[in-house]
Amino acid sequence: MDRGQAADRIADLAARVAAANQAYHAEDAPQISDAEYDALKAQLAALERDFPDLALPDSPTGKVGAAPADGFGKIVHAQRMMSLGNAFTEGDVADFTARVRSFLGLAPDMPLEVTAEPKIDGLSLSLRYEGGVLVHAATRGDGVVGENVTANARTISDIPHQLEGDVPAILEVRGEVYMGHDDFAALNDAGRVFANPRNAAAGSLRQIDPTVTARRPLRFFAYGWGQLSEPLAPTQMASVERLAALGFQTNPLTRLCTDTAQMIATWAEIEQQRATLGYDIDGVVYKVNDLAFQGRLGFRSTTPRWALAHKFPAETAWTRLERIEIQVGRTGALSPVARLEPVTVGGVVVSNATLHNEDYIAGQDSSGAPIRDGRDIREGDWVKIYRAGDVIPKIADVDLSRRPADSVPYVFPSHCPECGSEAIREPGDSVRRCTGGLVCPAQAVEKLKHFVSRAAFDIDGLGAKQIEMFFADDQLPIREPADIFTLADRDARNFTKLKNREGFGERSAEKLFAAIEDRRSIPMARLIFALGIRHVGEVAAATLARHFHDWPALIAAIDGAVREPAFAAPDDKARRATLADSPNWAELTGIDGIGAVLVDSLVTTFAQPTERASIDRLATLLDIRPVDTANAVQTEISGKTLVFTGTLERMTRAEAKARAEAMGAKVAGSVSAKTDLLIAGPGAGSKAAKAEALGVTVIDEDEWLRIAGVG
Repeated sequence: MDRGQAADRIADLAARVAAANQAYHAEDAPQISDAEYDALKAQLAALERDFPDLALPDSPTGKVGAAPADGFGKIVHAQRMMSLGNAFTEGDVADFTARVRSFLGLAPDMPLEVTAEPKIDGLSLSLRYEGGVLVHAATRGDGVVGENVTANARTISDIPHQLEGDVPAILEVRGEVYMGHDDFAALNDAGRVFANPRNAAAGSLRQIDPTVTARRPLRFFAYGWGQLSEPLAPTQMASVERLAALGFQTNPLTRLCTDTAQMIATWAEIEQQRATLGYDIDGVVYKVNDLAFQGRLGFRSTTPRWALAHKFPAETAWTRLERIEIQVGRTGALSPVARLEPVTVGGVVVSNATLHNEDYIAGQDSSGAPIRDGRDIREGDWVKIYRAGDVIPKIADVDLSRRPADSVPYVFPSHCPECGSEAIREPGDSVRRCTGGLVCPAQAVEKLKHFVSRAAFDIDGLGAKQIEMFFADDQLPIREPADIFTLADRDARNFTKLKNREGFGERSAEKLFAAIEDRRSIPMARLIFALGIRHVGEVAAATLARHFHDWPALIAAIDGAVREPAFAAPDDKARRATLADSPNWAELTGIDGIGAVLVDSLVTTFAQPTERASIDRLATLLDIRPVDTANAVQTEISGKTLVFTGTLERMTRAEAKARAEAMGAKVAGSVSAKTDLLIAGPGAGSKAAKAEALGVTVIDEDEWLRIAGVG
């Protein structure tokens, strides 16, 4: 695979995982299976390892859950609630321990203890105690802001209201709310049917009326912590034991392992007990035991480097594929979906499966290599599906012996089924896309749905169903984002008022207008993400916002790149090469985690007259809040742009980057006029020479360690 193909594949994988995150966490309407989601992550991670400079911030490591649901107050977590990286093979586990050792610079004979515990398939919850008293409980939400479910959490018998003994003044306990198999069966027998225990637990905890939650048999396992006024203990295992001593339920299957072999053996032991535990688990979580090591390892954007989830194999079943349907997404991607004869897999009835793209249907991967031994997928086929959790499954295989005699290969459409525009597949792209742009109603509607989604503008009362209604409305249409913020004014001038329409009354119309007005003031990062620009996910949006601080500075940088004289060059490669020489392009692509593919998508979008006009109309109607740095911890390097080059001998490059970002610095991958400081270890080459030519300050590792506060 060449670099161009790798860049497109990375972008495609990132976009698919971003869509899966939104569907699963935010909309309770999962589109792919856990196993498929994990496989996409693994493919993306492998490509990022092979082409590190092409890595996009939209990778699964940049996604945690989704924004809080409507109907609950919101709580900002004192410390972010993280997700976990995944492992599927023994080799993945060995790679994890090797990475930890490499990051910490541990000698091969130095011991490394790791805890192993069952991964509960439930709903994450954070409990905050002050002076030993439970003051609030919050779901994970998007990792930064969660739902306030304090009243509901108080009804769970496993959650103490008051802690006794030697209790830290501030203690945030984190764990999983779940429902046992027997309790789940009894609840369904009573007439309230849920698909599985996880759905039952999540639905029960999220009841607006806490008396309903009190009638549901919820349980809670504690496994970690957030903010602490003082450490619980020096190790993970001792800290969990301390939580148990304070009155929390902790999992008795937690083990301490001294090497990879013991970790694998514990995983196998727990998997053997899976069916008899009485509650659902979907893997084993490993955590570095030494909390000092955990502190040094730190975090990636949303996952800790010191923990890993080792997943169990997925469950399977056979069923008939009745038909293949094509859905058109906001970027024009034509996504095939299999409509299945309903079948029960692991206690869940499933009737849909993702088919990825035309290559997958044809029995080959994006490079043309066969998958499923080259067996294609056709309407009427009997297919093997698998799932791991309550989500839509993936098709793993086809039974050719049961294929109907009149079966014909599936012909992927060459034109958009929604608008009739040509659907093209660019070289290196695995997805065929509609060329209709905003002319295509499916794309326009999906862009608007994305705009109001919970991770974007999150407007109460304006969800996917309402967007579809307003899009088709001739009296009060919403055809672009700016229309949302003129809705109240247009309603006031319109003869047919919104309050008189089906689904609305005076109160609901007023609430919608108020919710829209409340979102008129929006953080810059949310606006960037809400625009739905291809390859620009939540993490990329936040990264761009942190770098430029305010909207005018971002627009100036984009416009500077777009308006280079060579931008109109007919050859795309020539255009990119010339842009690469411009200061604006260099600044954008030099931002750590922002690659050329993403920047090209960004500047191209803003260069399209129709798209730009739509964005400008929207911006004039909003109060775009800049990134607030007033309360950030100030250090010697706060706000400065750093570049590391050469070999660091006393601190790994990864640890140095993490330390710099924690101190408020920006870490870039290349030297430019915007670089403030170059940290050069032995072997520094072209970057050091360029820094000297530009007058950038260059320091050695000793000076860096002084700045970083490392002895």
